[in-house]
Amino acid sequence: MTVKANGAPFIPGLDLEKEATRWNQVFKIMTGPKPDIISTPRQSIWKKNKSTLWYHPAKDKKYAIPVFMVYSLLNKSYILDVGPGSSVVGGLTEQGYDVYLFDWGSPGLEDSDLTLDRYILDYLEAAIKRAIRHSGQEGISLLGYCLGGTISAILASITDLPIKNLILAAVPIDFSIGIVPDKWLEGLQSGEVDFNRFSDAYGTLPSEFMYLMFRMLSPVYSSPMINLVTRSHDQEYVEKWRRMDKWTKDTASFAGAAFKQMFHDLYKENKLLKGELVIGGRQVNLSKIQCPLFVFSCSRDTLVLEQQSLPVLDMVGSSDKTYEVFDGGHVSLALTGKFAQFADQWLCTRSQS
Repeated sequence: MTVKANGAPFIPGLDLEKEATRWNQVFKIMTGPKPDIISTPRQSIWKKNKSTLWYHPAKDKKYAIPVFMVYSLLNKSYILDVGPGSSVVGGLTEQGYDVYLFDWGSPGLEDSDLTLDRYILDYLEAAIKRAIRHSGQEGISLLGYCLGGTISAILASITDLPIKNLILAAVPIDFSIGIVPDKWLEGLQSGEVDFNRFSDAYGTLPSEFMYLMFRMLSPVYSSPMINLVTRSHDQEYVEKWRRMDKWTKDTASFAGAAFKQMFHDLYKENKLLKGELVIGGRQVNLSKIQCPLFVFSCSRDTLVLEQQSLPVLDMVGSSDKTYEVFDGGHVSLALTGKFAQFADQWLCTRSQS
């Protein structure tokens, strides 16, 4: 039905009955309970403080070398295992890989003194050691996504662990560019913007602050509502939207010491790119990475730009290195299930013992 004024359409082409159905559906989605996140079959094999190492066995094991997945400290890792048909973890186990997913957890006030050094060495390096021992294999493939890719690259350059393959997905390496507004970056680099006092005041930055920061900086946290309105009739899309909506609002808190270190060493001084970063007394030199390397960016990524990732290709010492750009956004790549396909295409020939 189209409402008319003086015999002419009030809003040409507008079907009010269809629009009423659409907005009624949107209202139900927005006011209904949050969806349950159904994990790929797993078991916890190691814990430290708030962190957990999950083991997801292959459905029908084809490859000897397992995959160890690391997500960002800034968000919760279940975006990589967000439900059937969308799970990166599930896709890899379906392809025949044993998968280990490291969940950093969400720090409390008592964890305010946790630094990047401790996260990388006391948590991540220790978790990888546990995964290798649990797998019974002589090495592991390390897959890092977003800031988890940055951390994975740092660790791979300073550890003696047998990392057979390294995948870096949407990884920031050059922090002089990115989604942080230019004025912020200029302020950070000049010292006019200083997060030290802010971090000291909170100790551990609350999850609410982290959510607001991301919502302000990236359309990933605002544009999905527009997509929902236009595709509310698509039940498959709606289910994926609901899981993404839950994840974007379920941010992790952030230890104040690590937050200060991240903004000073990475954003302000850009030490990783310059080769000046030191972690636990170890010099971070990406040229020490010699294993096969796969780096990929997303064509519609609004959180990590392609230009932030590209420098790593010239910095590593790997002779076997691949770079590709895939069609998708920073988060949608995980939700479509394509991430696992891309990883498998590269890993399958490099995952036998």
